[in-house]
Amino acid sequence: MTTYLKNTEENYPSPCIKECGLNNDDICLGCFRAIDEIVGWGNRNDEEKKAILQRCEIRKTNSNTYLKYQN
Repeated sequence: MTTYLKNTEENYPSPCIKECGLNNDDICLGCFRAIDEIVGWGNRNDEEKKAILQRCEIRKTNSNTYLKYQN
């Protein structure tokens, strides 16, 4: 019986929204990934991608909170 590996790109597609630009901490202002998370995305397994996406959500929330208090 042949076993096929799942394509992790289908399970966790790249969060890139093509609005790239890095802040002073090398975090993308579009997807909120760190530069090493962007470069290594294709080599990550599902567990690692899920963790990255969770960190992105935290960064995005923190960024929005920061921006709200700057205005």
